[in-house]
Amino acid sequence: MSEVAGKLAPQVGAWTLQKANGGRGVLMGGVPGVGPAKVVVLGGGVVGTHAARVAAGMGADVVVLDLSLHRMRYLDDVFGDVFETRYASRGNSEELVAEADMVIGAVLIPGAAAPKLVSRAQLSTMKRGAAIVDVAIDQGGCFETSHATTHDDPIYEVDGIMHYCVANMPGAVARTSTIALGNATMPLLLALADKGWRTACAEDPQLLAGLNVHAGNLTYAAVGEALGIAVMDPEAALKA
Repeated sequence: MSEVAGKLAPQVGAWTLQKANGGRGVLMGGVPGVGPAKVVVLGGGVVGTHAARVAAGMGADVVVLDLSLHRMRYLDDVFGDVFETRYASRGNSEELVAEADMVIGAVLIPGAAAPKLVSRAQLSTMKRGAAIVDVAIDQGGCFETSHATTHDDPIYEVDGIMHYCVANMPGAVARTSTIALGNATMPLLLALADKGWRTACAEDPQLLAGLNVHAGNLTYAAVGEALGIAVMDPEAALKA
């Protein structure tokens, strides 16, 4: 679903940038004599990589910000001719966000609230009608001004900046998302059905790591830390 949301982000962002939708009226790829849109992607993980690939494929000028030098080396090796990478320092972030036509929030901490990377004060430095696409909205959003919207009413404006903050973005392309999710989860579903959840989780550490709740007890540490709830060790759940 991160792949789907990442690829979808530039598509919905381009729609948000259209003048009729409150945006700057900027075409992603520009035309001869008129430059392309400037897109900044916050985060170089699965969401960010797919967002950057699609935005660059639409002809935009794309920069990905990340804190991991290892990840940036990988992105530069694989996509060095497609988009640019920058270290996610405060200075770089503020400079690039101010210049951007579109900012895609692609930062995700599994099970925990997303960090707030762009403050409301920074909106005043951005171009009027610029678009924010907050893919992290399901985890609270990574922009201070983000709040969840719906597919029926997806965008809103704060201080002249258009926000697209739809929760469950993959739901917009439900057929693709359902088939993709089925492909990814079917082996795990078969293991659970054939072996029972205890045996399946005992034999597969990755499956055990996905256990969230058992017998009314939270078993996912990141969620417990984010919400201040006591957590039961998943290993203990197997023996309970």
